[in-house]
Amino acid sequence: MTHIAPSVFLVWSIVTSLCTAFCFYHLWSYDRLKCLKWNSGPYTGAFKRLMTYTYILTLPLVLVYGLGNSIIKYQEGFVLHPELGVIPKPYMYWTPAHQDAIFPLMITFSIAWSFEMITHLEELCFWLFLINANSSQQDWFKSLYFRVWAVGSVVAIVYVPLITIFSRSDPLKSEAFTFLAGSLGSLSITLWFMPILWTFPSFLKNLENQGVDEGTIVRLTTFHELNKIRVFFRMLFVVPFVILGVDGVRPHKHVNESMFGTDFLGILAAFGCGISSAMTLVIFFPRTISGEYRARKAKRQEREKQIQHGQTQQTEEPAMLVLTDTTGSLPGTKQTLSFASADEDEEDIANNTYEMPPTYSKNPNPNPWTHVRNQSSLSGTDRGESAMDWSSPITVGTSGDAPLRPNRRVDYDEEANAESDGRTVESPGRRSQMSNLSKSKWVHPFLKNFRTPIDLANRHKKP
Repeated sequence: MTHIAPSVFLVWSIVTSLCTAFCFYHLWSYDRLKCLKWNSGPYTGAFKRLMTYTYILTLPLVLVYGLGNSIIKYQEGFVLHPELGVIPKPYMYWTPAHQDAIFPLMITFSIAWSFEMITHLEELCFWLFLINANSSQQDWFKSLYFRVWAVGSVVAIVYVPLITIFSRSDPLKSEAFTFLAGSLGSLSITLWFMPILWTFPSFLKNLENQGVDEGTIVRLTTFHELNKIRVFFRMLFVVPFVILGVDGVRPHKHVNESMFGTDFLGILAAFGCGISSAMTLVIFFPRTISGEYRARKAKRQEREKQIQHGQTQQTEEPAMLVLTDTTGSLPGTKQTLSFASADEDEEDIANNTYEMPPTYSKNPNPNPWTHVRNQSSLSGTDRGESAMDWSSPITVGTSGDAPLRPNRRVDYDEEANAESDGRTVESPGRRSQMSNLSKSKWVHPFLKNFRTPIDLANRHKKP
């Protein structure tokens, strides 16, 4: 787009900047950018790393291309052409530094386009695999669709940059051939999505008949709706580049010599690229708002409990129960129970006494309350043998006692499997739905844990 107006590149810069900002905001809300780590989880393999990084790198590369051309265009300005009027200054009259920047910017854009084709080709092969798979096909990495994606990805990452490199002697020709090669590849992938969109409703109907749980049906339906909208914006992205590329390689150029045609198609492609990329992000890293709300609520309640526990420890002194024998004689005499704080002296203990039964059994339990027996039910011999030595006080502290936890019933719905503290809670309804799904002979086992097209690992295999 060396002949296009600076305003077009400005729109590209704004759209890609907003899309990049949305990308990091979404990933931060998704899992605090943990998915960008090299080892983001126990099932992070080479495939997921490749899909994550190729997609995430696409947006910054496109941003560099748009922002770099925008800066150069505005610095070079416009010239008055005797036949065409006021036009952007042709690249032949640019400064040497700006002319040297044409090829690096074009190779950056071609690499970004290759990454974009890798992402969309993986989605195409994934949905084809999902629709045509049955219970006997359990490994995505051994399927024909995975091999098609692997070969197509190698071709995509090689042929678009090579075309840019081989045609770099003429920037206008290099630009036209790069646009044509990249747009034809993306257009073919986008057109292959049409049969998927056509057959997906019947696919969902078959899943319902097979007894797939409602949560999976809802997620697949959501992805289907997003795919329909995204395919429209991807067509909005690739068709303008097909027109500009075809017109650019022809001897006589009609569209590329029209300022309105180039500006309109360039701005249209910018919006198509930005919106389709944002939807790809939502599909690859789907957020669960209900699960996120429950996780935040659980963390907030845990934090409030810790604060209240800390305040209780600071304001209240730990109490001790002290049992003493005022006479030091045999059992049956008057015994006293006193409450003493940690700061009280032993002399003050006798000031807080009351009478209680003195008879206890010989039990190693440190809590003396468990040794209380009905004195009237014991004989004198038994009372003499089971008597405790009251010559020394017995102190009962609370620090060594295990806290009593209530046995609460956990009742979550299917969507309550969010990770609030690193654990996943599964409801009985969810287990029954999964058991119904396991009985199906047609449904692929991967649908049991389906979340995203790139979260594919060996954990979805049957044992």
